[in-house]
Amino acid sequence: MNAPPLPELSSLRVAFAGTPEFAAAALKALLAAGAQVPLVLTQPDRPAGRGMKLTASPVKEVALAAGVNVAQPRSLRLDGKYPDEAAAAREALVAAAPDVMVVAAYGLILPQWVLDLPRAGCVNLHGSLLPRWRGAAPIHRAIEAGDAETGITLMQMDAGLDTGAMLSIERTAIAATDTTASLHDRLADLGAFMIVRDLPAIVAGRIAPVPQPTEGVSYAEKIRKDEAPIDWTQSAAVIERRMRAFDPFPGCSTRFADQELKLWRASVVPLNGAAPGTVLACGKHGFVVACGEGALEVTEVQRAGGKRQDAGEWARAASLTVGSRFEH
Repeated sequence: MNAPPLPELSSLRVAFAGTPEFAAAALKALLAAGAQVPLVLTQPDRPAGRGMKLTASPVKEVALAAGVNVAQPRSLRLDGKYPDEAAAAREALVAAAPDVMVVAAYGLILPQWVLDLPRAGCVNLHGSLLPRWRGAAPIHRAIEAGDAETGITLMQMDAGLDTGAMLSIERTAIAATDTTASLHDRLADLGAFMIVRDLPAIVAGRIAPVPQPTEGVSYAEKIRKDEAPIDWTQSAAVIERRMRAFDPFPGCSTRFADQELKLWRASVVPLNGAAPGTVLACGKHGFVVACGEGALEVTEVQRAGGKRQDAGEWARAASLTVGSRFEH
């Protein structure tokens, strides 16, 4: 007997929960494909920019532009710190009557009542090859660790931290020049494509959930500002990967002549023989710094309060010379 045809995406009621640009790409794709999106959950507006003006999340901006109802509770726990906001969100979700909820980088833990509410459950769009890099910063940590590839995993959510069964996986190579910014954009596009392609089959039960392997689990801790300072005793390869992983936030920083300097672009060169942090060469477009193993040829920097610039230009203005030292 032939299986019944898959439901059209336009026939599905899809609640959506997400906050940053990574999630906004998926929401845009669902709306463009004709999915019914009766409700979007996103983080409350946050102060941003030099004026610290309250700013809507990218997901909220997409939802409002499409005329979709938006809820912004600070918590979804009915017994938590903001029970009134959680109760209002529950009322809105019940009224939305979703077939499924799509979740992407939302930023709030979903309690069991949310997981149970849609008839097909909650599907998470996660930026790694689970079970590697569960947690908050999978894109950053994959670059920092020197992984050869990463990807998107669509996952049936459960009460754990990115522990649910896997529904669909697509892979992409991590290039030697990839930054978090470039890899983020590629994965966001990939996730948007996958959720539109696979959601009807997921809701219809035509994609069997596969439990995550018990081996190979790793956690991607949230990126902290205090990770930015460079330890020049580390190898050049490790520092270079961190520079790409922390671009655009928080950047990798060092100090010269009591001034903070962010280093944005560099390449590893096979030079040794000087104390870590020592300048080995200065050229038209950059300078070379000794590391614990190997050296880095730095080609793009940013001084405090300035814009990114050619490293050689900065070096000439700062009177950097061979033998100068960057502080740990």
